[in-house]
Amino acid sequence: MLVCLPPTLVERAARIAAGRIAIGGEDCSVGISGASTGDVSAEMLRGAGASAVIVGHSERRRLHGETDIIVGAKAKAARRAGLLAIICIGETQAERDSGNALNVSGEQIAGSVPQDVDAAEIVIGYEPLWAIGTGHVPTIREVTEMHAHIRQCLTELLGARGRLVRILYGGSIKPDNAAAILAIHEVSGALVGGASLVADDFEAIFRAVP
Repeated sequence: MLVCLPPTLVERAARIAAGRIAIGGEDCSVGISGASTGDVSAEMLRGAGASAVIVGHSERRRLHGETDIIVGAKAKAARRAGLLAIICIGETQAERDSGNALNVSGEQIAGSVPQDVDAAEIVIGYEPLWAIGTGHVPTIREVTEMHAHIRQCLTELLGARGRLVRILYGGSIKPDNAAAILAIHEVSGALVGGASLVADDFEAIFRAVP
């Protein structure tokens, strides 16, 4: 289990968790230091006790205009600091409806995943934007198709290393659908959003992991 938190809570959470639960950050900046008031570097998160960080979350891409290039730079910053980078990708409703979902995700992988990473240094988090917080979940077939495509893209980009990268599903995952989603081939775990705010729901999803 990994819990990713705002930077103000990372140090306290890491101290309380005491190694029993991994702690990560919700985002990081690209640089190490310099004139960047308000930014939180990957090194700062590591110093506070984090072992991972989310980069390229849909809200960062949408609300802050983060491009694949920026997300890739943040993934490199995470590796520089010794953090696991959880690289988020996913399509909008319009992109899904137009039949372009696979192409969009493939382009995001190509632009956001550093080509020289080891498999253990990154995780891909697939989050269909139209499913986040809406209660609408892709069908088993759609999730299976997308995760197989992500695996293919990773293998084309990274070679044999791409077959070992974990791929998480995120998007309205709840206790009542977690087991079915987590049983899908190439789904290595869950990227849980809203349900993580309810302790019983979060625990139920965690216990649904095969």
